[in-house]
Amino acid sequence: MSNYLDSIYLLCGHGGRIKNGLGKELSRRGFDVVGRETVGDFKKLDFDQQVAIIAEDLMTNFWYEDARVVANSYGAYLFLHAQAMMDAFIGKVMLLSPIVGEFSNEDIRMGFIPPYSKRLFELASSGSYPRFKQCEIHVGSEDWQSNPLNVTAFADLLDISVSVVKDEGHSLSKQYVSAQLDRWLQLR
Repeated sequence: MSNYLDSIYLLCGHGGRIKNGLGKELSRRGFDVVGRETVGDFKKLDFDQQVAIIAEDLMTNFWYEDARVVANSYGAYLFLHAQAMMDAFIGKVMLLSPIVGEFSNEDIRMGFIPPYSKRLFELASSGSYPRFKQCEIHVGSEDWQSNPLNVTAFADLLDISVSVVKDEGHSLSKQYVSAQLDRWLQLR
């Protein structure tokens, strides 16, 4: 891991790779993209080990005010749990379609209950969750995995800005994400 001001720590969604998709877009903008993919050896670790590694990555290599973290879907869930283990992150955070707890969709008979599925809401509701210095969330209005109602309820407890993107699902459009990255990367 590097500790350069032009680095971004990326946490990919399930099966995502740093060199593809979001990571490729960040690299194309001239950033050194490092982080964790939820594949391979990292995926084989148990949840608590994954969260501890992410917390260590952040505290060791990205603990400065200009640090930037982008986390997508399940990667955002891991990040949020890592954040719960430490002081409030001092850099900037962008969460895209974050998982914040369990979800299901009766129409397609699918659902998922991640480890510690209620912990984030419990900590935020009790005032025990650290407050981000600078964080924003983007979620699709039609996202059943990252349900915008649940995401907004969680974010409201922590005063985090949420943009609900009309008529978009879990995979936000490349056009929307690109525009948000361009704007966000210029913020100081």
